[in-house]
Amino acid sequence: MLGIFKEKLVNAPKELNSPASLNSCTKPKLSHEILQDFMTCNSSNAFSMCFGTDALLAYSPSNKPSIHHRLFSGLDNIYCVFLGGLHNLSMLNKQYALSKGTNEAMFIIEAYRTLRDRGPYPADQVLKELEGSFGFVLYDNKDETQGSNGQIGLYWGIAADGSVVISENLELIKASCAKSFAPFPTGCMFHSEHGLMSFEHPTKKMKAMPRIDSEGVMCGANFNVDSQSKIQVMPRVGSEANWATWS
Repeated sequence: MLGIFKEKLVNAPKELNSPASLNSCTKPKLSHEILQDFMTCNSSNAFSMCFGTDALLAYSPSNKPSIHHRLFSGLDNIYCVFLGGLHNLSMLNKQYALSKGTNEAMFIIEAYRTLRDRGPYPADQVLKELEGSFGFVLYDNKDETQGSNGQIGLYWGIAADGSVVISENLELIKASCAKSFAPFPTGCMFHSEHGLMSFEHPTKKMKAMPRIDSEGVMCGANFNVDSQSKIQVMPRVGSEANWATWS
């Protein structure tokens, strides 16, 4: 999986961008170079979708048997790449009045549409209802959202042109972002307008902690929940409390 989002669309945390990337022997790459690397190192049935010049998603089905799904779905100009699996998918499909055959990626899209248009719950409450191991990127032409419960490793970083890059492929992220990358934080989601937040602790702020690599060089930042902080609780009722504003 690969997602690239231009700087004008997504404002990544400034701590993710390490000054050491400028002096690293491995230089950050441009978006089109990263996409070319992804397509080259993946199977022949890999594909990508570009959304103007602002964003792209790339996907390659897994060639090896795994208990974790690798899925891509699209509906009404909303697209989702999903990694992992939901143990309670059947219950969730029933709760959202979806067909039994709805897979995890399509469920994420449908849940997003429901919350965006008329949902009574904020996104953090919905994500906490997901049981399993998962990570996903969702793009709907207006808002970009990514999330992970930490059991499926996702990584994010900053490309040479300032774009945000996200993938489960650590080696691709390292080669693409030099020293400006980090694991995507556990139990968190990132929204193109409202930034990084914890869906496990939605009333707490996120705190950046510098990462030092094996060479002793600062390498992006880890983001942890600041237990001493407190932010305004998101409203629990009304159409304003949905992923359109709080994903």
